[in-house]
Amino acid sequence: MTRILIIDDEQDLVWAVRYALADEGYEVLTASNGAEGIAVAYQSHPDLVILDIVMPHVDGIQVCHTLRRDQKLASVPILFLTKRSSIEDRINGLNDGADDYLVKPFDFGELKARICALLRRSGQGRPGTVALAAQLAYRDLSLDPRTHKVTVGERAVLLTPAEFDLLRHMLIHQGQVFSSEQLLVQVWHYPHDSRDQGLVRWHVMNLRAKIEPNPGKPMYLRTMPRHGYILGDTAHP
Repeated sequence: MTRILIIDDEQDLVWAVRYALADEGYEVLTASNGAEGIAVAYQSHPDLVILDIVMPHVDGIQVCHTLRRDQKLASVPILFLTKRSSIEDRINGLNDGADDYLVKPFDFGELKARICALLRRSGQGRPGTVALAAQLAYRDLSLDPRTHKVTVGERAVLLTPAEFDLLRHMLIHQGQVFSSEQLLVQVWHYPHDSRDQGLVRWHVMNLRAKIEPNPGKPMYLRTMPRHGYILGDTAHP
């Protein structure tokens, strides 16, 4: 059974989300503060974490950083659930290691859809998913979809689920240019009318910081001015 951990100090909200997700067949664990959430995550190894940002003492950003530093929890999808609604807040949240960002108050249908999308990306979706492809590579950059291992030369690289999905998509479609809107829809399952295209730039920037020898002059994931992004040698806009 897929296990979801909710970390939030708003107990009425936690109660509502818990029972909504339990009705969908998920095993739901809860924590009322950041320190407790970290302890529960270490003990239970959830498949997904729903995390409030604004909490006393240990806030959601600190929790996210702590989980990302743990080898066993680093690849667990994290969904920020918060009242902070500006595009800058969303960008900062993703830059701090989250995989998605949903603003309170929210629609429970949208929350469930976001959770399903995140679980599909991490390979924890419902039964019936397709088989994973064999190892993908470009030059000395390689990615194994089955083990989630990414290497550049002899160096292992630890990616967040969102970064991993972006790199996998670009490796599968080498030589093809994708706009920000296409990446939002095809990689992270955002709606077609999404206005969050600035988030793509941050995921690209964070991915480049991890895989590129010189992120300022990328040799793998390159920008095609006025078109989008490409990984590979031949462009097909």
